[in-house]
Amino acid sequence: MQELLKILNLKVYFETDEGEVKAVDGIDLEINEGETLGLVGESGCGKTTTGLAIMKLLPKNSKINGKILFLNEDLLSKSEEEMNKIRGNKISMIFQNPNTSLNPLMNIGFQIVEVLIFHKNMSKKDAYKEATRLLEIVGMPEPEKTLRKYPHELSGGMKQRVVIAMALACKPKLVIADEPTTAVDVTIQAQILELMRELQKQFNISILLISHDFGVIAEMCDKVAVMYAGKIVE
Repeated sequence: MQELLKILNLKVYFETDEGEVKAVDGIDLEINEGETLGLVGESGCGKTTTGLAIMKLLPKNSKINGKILFLNEDLLSKSEEEMNKIRGNKISMIFQNPNTSLNPLMNIGFQIVEVLIFHKNMSKKDAYKEATRLLEIVGMPEPEKTLRKYPHELSGGMKQRVVIAMALACKPKLVIADEPTTAVDVTIQAQILELMRELQKQFNISILLISHDFGVIAEMCDKVAVMYAGKIVE
């Protein structure tokens, strides 16, 4: 299997009024093509910060060192303009709370179509067709009606399916899934995990699955890295 992502000695520190906080303190990780790596640990150990560092979405009070090699190119050396072409295209992120990813003032169709037009230069008509197909793939009932709905009209599980459809819209190489089932009940959790497994096989996607839940990690992952206080301990 070809290596997709390699993280070398990644350090992320935050400047606060109380001084410097070491959120990520010198970690190494590798993910191969088509593989799922579980990053597990208690809340506040640096898991989400690691995901945000890969996407270069850290707040302004952060300092970052090390290397994040994606297809042998260091993401940390890329400009914001270059990262805009990678985010949502080659690398997507599914956040813990689907409301983080969805604009409450825009219907679902517009939000998926916008991604396709920006990254894939599709016409509006083709983008709407593809958006319908994506909602079918993630198991949304009545996808054409869903495109016209706004986020508040959907349940938590349905919103997370929409977010997964958006994450997959451009056929990314890597999906960072940050606690993707925390906001839904146990029945929906099983459905979302099964959906992610199926889509991974179908599109040969690599997944970095961030979770505090060892059960979810054990079910989904080829490899596991345990994080504690900013370090990989196992």
